[in-house]
Amino acid sequence: MERVKSGRNRKFEFPHVFVILFSLVVIVAIATYFIPAGEYEREMSETGTETVVDGTYSTIEKTPVGFFDIFQSIHAGMVNSAEIIFFIFIVGGAFGILNATHALTGAFGSLSKKLAGREMLIIPITMSAFALGGATFGMAEESIPFIMIMVPVAIMIGFDSMVGLAMVLVGVYAGFIAAFMNPFTVGVAQGISGLATFSGMGVRAVFFVIFLAASIAYVMIYARKIKKDPSKSLVYEEDKQRETEVNLEEQPEMTKRQGLIVGVLILTVIGLALGVTLQGWYMQEIAGLFLLMGIIVGFIARMRVNEMAQSFLKGCEELVVGALVVGFAYGILVVLQDTNTIDTLLYSISSMVSGLPSSLAALGMLFTQSLLNFVVPSGSGQAALSMPIMAPLGDLLGVERQTAVLAYQFGDGISNILTPTAGVLMASLAVAKISWVKWVKWAWPLLVIWYILAAIFVTVAHLFIW
Repeated sequence: MERVKSGRNRKFEFPHVFVILFSLVVIVAIATYFIPAGEYEREMSETGTETVVDGTYSTIEKTPVGFFDIFQSIHAGMVNSAEIIFFIFIVGGAFGILNATHALTGAFGSLSKKLAGREMLIIPITMSAFALGGATFGMAEESIPFIMIMVPVAIMIGFDSMVGLAMVLVGVYAGFIAAFMNPFTVGVAQGISGLATFSGMGVRAVFFVIFLAASIAYVMIYARKIKKDPSKSLVYEEDKQRETEVNLEEQPEMTKRQGLIVGVLILTVIGLALGVTLQGWYMQEIAGLFLLMGIIVGFIARMRVNEMAQSFLKGCEELVVGALVVGFAYGILVVLQDTNTIDTLLYSISSMVSGLPSSLAALGMLFTQSLLNFVVPSGSGQAALSMPIMAPLGDLLGVERQTAVLAYQFGDGISNILTPTAGVLMASLAVAKISWVKWVKWAWPLLVIWYILAAIFVTVAHLFIW
């Protein structure tokens, strides 16, 4: 009887992203028996990008996948996306070495000490720092340890734990969403779309500043309200039960060695910007740059070579899911490509929206990507799954590929602030000891603001820039 009762009371467990993606592979494989096979003619553009030729779609003989082909498609997807997968591993490993030096923790400790007594300034400075991390090297999981510092600091200076969490999480998400040179989202999506890596950086930088400013304002308005009347805090009762007390004076200051390491990180980011804009660097060169950074940082920190190797491996381990999601996503594409059904899907979708203004089509891409992000929370994985379809679809609808990438990056990032399938969000809430329900209550107006800004940016980019 106890076993039966236990089974009935078992809580629903949301499927793992691998389960979702493999299920999609199976669903797509079954669908190939019903979707007609077809193809467009393709041509090379002046920039060397292969694009579909509108009006040339024709049906061909159907070639649905067999049962065993379903399982082989995962390996084929891994092979086809190997460049992206190993790029993610190498960059993640390099930052594993950087994180092992605790240089970023030391830098933050020094900053906190200097701002004691000028509490409100902590919000824009901290959020800007994390936003730049999200916008340049795709900082996400790396921000979680800082929440353990910022939550007690925020409470001590008269805010609440929600402000402490938001300074880190909203800051890094704002940068990740509106990134101008994030290699894991913008870089991957542009590579798949046949665009120069980080092209359009200037426009994205302007959007980034506006997006971040709105995010900072939202957090500061709430923080000012709590500073004035702590009882208005959404987590007032929870914070009263906290026993942790933090003195900003006790936070460790950044050492000279750590300052040198942070300097190397800054030089790496500058080198990345110069390399991709002046030399046309792509994944191989960028991966090499970050690997070099990791080795230099390790030697500066006087790490033993085995220590560096272990830190590199730990950095890779943290990104295993994100990297392999790319391979699983490519497995879906392998099925669609081998059965010649991708062009049929493009033809069907473009036929449904062909009568709409292209500006609405661009917005449709934004919200399609947002829905997709609930089941594929990995930025690189979503780019691998969607951009091979969205980029040529944009060609058919008169939406530039840069705009399609912009719609992808906003759609991929914004819903991460609420979706329970986002690992960084759930881990951050656990560290901050804030319930998901309370977080949703606090964050949903910001989500609306972000979507409004994203819709404006995508429309402006489409009508006036690209």
